[in-house]
Amino acid sequence: MSDWKKVRLGNYIHEYSERNKDDADIPVYSVTNSNGFCTEYFSKEVASKDKTTYKIVRKGYFAYNPSRINVGSVDWLRNEDAVIVSPLYNVFYVDDSIDQQYLYYYLKSPVGSYYISELASGSVRDNLKLSILSEFRIPLPDMKTQKEIVATLDSIVHMISVCNAILKKIDLLVKSRFVEMFGDPITNSHKLPIKTLSELGELGRGVSKHRPRNAPELLGGVYPLIQTGDVANASLYIIEYNSTYSEIGYKQSKMWNKGTLCITIAANIAKTAILTFDSCFPDSVVGFNSNESTNNIFIHFWFSFFQELLEEQAPESAQKNINLKILSELKVIVPPIELQNQFATFVEQTNKSKFIVFNIKKNIRRVRLYDQF
Repeated sequence: MSDWKKVRLGNYIHEYSERNKDDADIPVYSVTNSNGFCTEYFSKEVASKDKTTYKIVRKGYFAYNPSRINVGSVDWLRNEDAVIVSPLYNVFYVDDSIDQQYLYYYLKSPVGSYYISELASGSVRDNLKLSILSEFRIPLPDMKTQKEIVATLDSIVHMISVCNAILKKIDLLVKSRFVEMFGDPITNSHKLPIKTLSELGELGRGVSKHRPRNAPELLGGVYPLIQTGDVANASLYIIEYNSTYSEIGYKQSKMWNKGTLCITIAANIAKTAILTFDSCFPDSVVGFNSNESTNNIFIHFWFSFFQELLEEQAPESAQKNINLKILSELKVIVPPIELQNQFATFVEQTNKSKFIVFNIKKNIRRVRLYDQF
């Protein structure tokens, strides 16, 4: 709260720079924003077979990833006795006046993340020196209050994870129902008729003659604009947008109708979601509108079985991508439309349950406990 004293973080944290000089068999970890401490380390950081320069992180110690793409990636080691991280990492420990989880929550809070993002600068690496982090001013209540805050935030994180688990189970239920009704779509175990995707509806690439990042005058109007990330991060439906086109932007693009199935063909390959509003999208997204042989909900879930396969097979240049020709020639199972519509009705019912759980999760996130920082 406002009456808590604010202290210089550098007075309570201490750099730790023990190297793996003996080349001990210690697992290599990284720290990412999405996973915290994890084994999904970056290939450039483990390209060398020589791990003797890698830093050791002891149990209870912190590691901060200075990579630009992971600004704000910080975590402390909870379970393993020791791991090693890239020599570029900042490793430190805290004294007994600060609870590790309390400091972790502060550094991951909106105010902590904001300070980190504002102060991070420089080249691809070493964006946030430990000396800069040391100058942070953090609120420091007594240990009892710190642990109370941690307990409250832990319970919120747990509730969010429960919601996520329920959402995943609902998704698995729908995919199981798909297989029950139509068989394995990859092997066509039910021996259903096959047609190409282009035979099942109208396919077309989005239009963006100019990139908004190179022409800011294209943005800021009333015309919704979705990008590949909006499709990839959606579930069945795209229910919101984060960008808009101006009149100038709209004139060099194209508006797609509500109900269009959006298919990503760059960066995130073959992710799909259905528009719930009229929107523009760039040429990295393909629009599909089904004919009388199928429906967009069925096609969306058909893609869910093939997405990883298509991504693995996508040609890779600057980034992975597939083209309209590859999409149009995809072989799709075509069960009777009556069965497809029954499946779509089942999906709509389960989607109502997902919507309820999603709103519970959203309301949990609205608890502004981080404001106390």
